[in-house]
Amino acid sequence: MKYKDIDSPSLLIFKDRVVQNIREMIRVAGGTARLMPHVKTNKMEAVIRLMMAEGITRFKAATIAEAELAAMAGAESVLISHQLVGPKIHRLKNLVEKYPATAFSTLADCREVADELSRVMEQVSVYLDINNGMNRTGHEVNEDLGPFLDHVLSKGNILVRGLHIYDGHITDADFSEREKRVDQGMHLLDQFIRAATEKTGSLELVCGGSPAFTAHVKAENRILSPGTSVFWDWGYGDKFTEQHFSPAAWVLTRVISKPAAGIITVDMGHKAVSAENPVNLRIRFPENPDLRLISQSEEHGVLETDRWENYRVGDVLLGIPYHVCPTVNLYDQASVFDQGKYAGTWEIAARKRKITV
Repeated sequence: MKYKDIDSPSLLIFKDRVVQNIREMIRVAGGTARLMPHVKTNKMEAVIRLMMAEGITRFKAATIAEAELAAMAGAESVLISHQLVGPKIHRLKNLVEKYPATAFSTLADCREVADELSRVMEQVSVYLDINNGMNRTGHEVNEDLGPFLDHVLSKGNILVRGLHIYDGHITDADFSEREKRVDQGMHLLDQFIRAATEKTGSLELVCGGSPAFTAHVKAENRILSPGTSVFWDWGYGDKFTEQHFSPAAWVLTRVISKPAAGIITVDMGHKAVSAENPVNLRIRFPENPDLRLISQSEEHGVLETDRWENYRVGDVLLGIPYHVCPTVNLYDQASVFDQGKYAGTWEIAARKRKITV
């Protein structure tokens, strides 16, 4: 099968590049022992199995569905890095019961959630979620952090495995500045980490998504959890130049109209590529650098070009998304190519909110 035989819009995955990215991630981390990759980017059992084939056994997930997918692939452990509330705590209980071969853990950043986890679960492993400056979730680094740990430790059925310290707000293009800010944020926790380790005996520090993991790697006691790295994208590729990953997930689209001179329309609207960024930061066409996305609706993408006469209705175009994670989430399956040859399709099973649990 060739590109021309694939319906559009479609997500294409280049398997050889995925494997290359996984191996580069392992190289940067100095092995697999410190890696806990996030599966929210790929949401595919096939990709999780590729990581496992390279020796990675531990994963992070953002949803119950993603955690279940990792368990279905045979993951040894999964950290659900999203504080569970309401019915999700009962779903966690069902997940633990259905997949006893996988060790699951979750986050807590307040007493209310710790209390509910203790009430619903027979036993549960927890990482304390720390607000290290991102101000999205996590317990603030203040005088209550120690008492909060004591409160969680008082629950006999909660095992405190470590701290989850996600610093996704640190995205400086200059690596030295990014490294400096990462160090500053971690130093704020030095005293608490020492005290908490004395109380618990051992404490894992799960840090560093794709932007920051190359800064965290120098500290051997930190677990690294890149996610985007396995597929990479235009946004991170331009910004984090010290990271040597290759774009492995592309969007295939077709020219469907030439409504006016200098303008072509493709079948790539909001439903085909992540649209949370400004219109000029959604997709790039490396083989057609003259194309500039100027507007989108649900099914249409309008592009400007100074080479209008070179395009025909029906032409196939391949683009790299600016933000790959939510782009993948728009598709049920991906067409896979390996070493330039069509290799079938991969289901994006965890784009669903629920698989079975």
